[in-house]
Amino acid sequence: MTKILLVEDNEDNRDMLSRRLERKGFMVTLAIDGQDGVSKANSDLPDLILMDMSLPVMDGWEATKSLKESPETANIPVIALTAHAMSSDREKAIEAGCDDYDTKPDRKSVV
Repeated sequence: MTKILLVEDNEDNRDMLSRRLERKGFMVTLAIDGQDGVSKANSDLPDLILMDMSLPVMDGWEATKSLKESPETANIPVIALTAHAMSSDREKAIEAGCDDYDTKPDRKSVV
């Protein structure tokens, strides 16, 4: 079973995304901030990390940099999930080490 680490501070987003992923057959681990995400990535070694970029304690930019600098987690793909939709935000996510970037859906489009 593919393990996904979802790093998201918003409870509604965590709930919605984790339920959707679990219905598709993925095993989902949750983290509520960047520091928690780095810790769980190191202990669980997921197959994929979905990283919110605007997080408390340690933001997603710093968490991703930390993960990509560590030999244990450097090869885990990280997809940035953010409400920031500017082209410069995509570039910033890729520069931080994210393997891909996607904007979060508007709540109205997923209900």
